[in-house]
Amino acid sequence: MYNEASVVGDVISGLREVFPFVVCVDDGSTDGSQTAARDAGAVVVQHPVNLGQGASLQTGIEYALNDPELDCIVTFDADGQHRVVDAQAMSERIKSGEAEVVLGSRFLDKRTKMSLAKRTVLRTAAIQSRMSTGMALTDAHNGLRALSPQVAGKIHLTQNRMAHASELIHQISELKPKWVEQPVEIIYTDYSKAKGQSLLNSVNILADLLFR
Repeated sequence: MYNEASVVGDVISGLREVFPFVVCVDDGSTDGSQTAARDAGAVVVQHPVNLGQGASLQTGIEYALNDPELDCIVTFDADGQHRVVDAQAMSERIKSGEAEVVLGSRFLDKRTKMSLAKRTVLRTAAIQSRMSTGMALTDAHNGLRALSPQVAGKIHLTQNRMAHASELIHQISELKPKWVEQPVEIIYTDYSKAKGQSLLNSVNILADLLFR
């Protein structure tokens, strides 16, 4: 989370109805997000300064791997755009042994509403990712994911900013785990768009993929 004090408590409370162990990585927030997260029942791991999403994911993964009873890691955004029911379905596919990696996709059903321009950019990014990794993904930049501990332990993200998403897919492709996509709904609100889900952000992701 980064300055999510107004929403993160409700996000964590919703998660804890299904997932009792929630680790919230605070990426240098200055608005009291840490207190809101702890009050909602999460363990908070703090970065002293803002490092970016990639660094936060790596910190969260490394922290979770210290739990000897860990059976699945789910990555879940702090801004309220993901749905707990989708996360639960994804974790069950990991724990049943069906897959080692479950990646959320906005394009496997029609629940997620987005503009034609954003849809085009994200589909183009998925095509580029398929070409570079060989993984037949429909959505390469979805933050809702579930990983087995075995796969998570082999992930080592070095890209701190938006490039971490494509780096993660590349590392997964090299590991060759059993993977599936899961239909998920992304809820775009004025708040989540302001926090980084704008069309311009999608264009920046695409530019990074094409020219990195």
